[in-house]
Amino acid sequence: MKLSTLGRHGKESFKNLARNGWMTFASISAVTVTLLLVGVFVVIMLNLNEFSKSLEEDVEVSVFIALDTEQTEIDNLQQTIERLSGVKSVEFSSKAEQLEQYSNSLGADGDVLFELFEQDNPLYDVLVVKAEDPQNTQAVANRISELDYVQEARYGDEKVERLFSVINTSRNVGIVLIVGLLFTAMFLISNTIKITIIARSQEIEIMRLVGATNTFIRWPFFLEGLLLGFLGSLVPILSIVLGYDALYNWLSPRIQGGFIELLPVSPFLIQVSLLLASLGAIIGVWGSVMSIRKFLKV
Repeated sequence: MKLSTLGRHGKESFKNLARNGWMTFASISAVTVTLLLVGVFVVIMLNLNEFSKSLEEDVEVSVFIALDTEQTEIDNLQQTIERLSGVKSVEFSSKAEQLEQYSNSLGADGDVLFELFEQDNPLYDVLVVKAEDPQNTQAVANRISELDYVQEARYGDEKVERLFSVINTSRNVGIVLIVGLLFTAMFLISNTIKITIIARSQEIEIMRLVGATNTFIRWPFFLEGLLLGFLGSLVPILSIVLGYDALYNWLSPRIQGGFIELLPVSPFLIQVSLLLASLGAIIGVWGSVMSIRKFLKV
């Protein structure tokens, strides 16, 4: 298609949007409301996903080594675990380090405990193991527990399984909600544009009678849908950018150092803005294409 023809279609699209003011407003409003909901859910889900990842990364297997195990045997056990499939990392923590950590967690009372057991330490040497995929922690722990010199492989099975269950459920629910909202947006914009096209059916028929091709007729509506979707995404983008920036600046100092952190403003908001603009354009184009298709059937 020539640039001059494309330019003509573009001008015609802007004229049609202005000529059908109320229908244009209705279409943009439908996209705006739906994309605003989608944007809010996307922001929430991405932050929850990041929070879930940080929780998953903290899941580890504590491998308690049998008492009186020689250091050479411990080193061999560590190398064996490192070679297991699905194991990401293995770190050794001696029983002296375990006692120090435990006494530190007790505060002032811990000093007395440390002095009491420093010479005759009853704790185990421990290998701290992390799985490549935290969801496979149980399988990794089961394999390790069968190895020689392993007293116990502990990972908090019930709590970890509940954690993964909640994480997977929240992710699935979020995906279903977002997909449902997108289909709702497509349905609304398709029907809104369809009403506009029905009102201009006579115009389409005249264009066909004078020899206009389906492609020539379709292009202005294609561009109109693109513009409607893009314009409908501007308010959601602006609202989410300003809202998230204000929330981040207010909440970050209050949760600093905690186990919950928000995704940083940049490049997160840029990515969300591009996503919403793309979704708006796709929804608008899809709605236009679906609506005009039946009018172009021979």
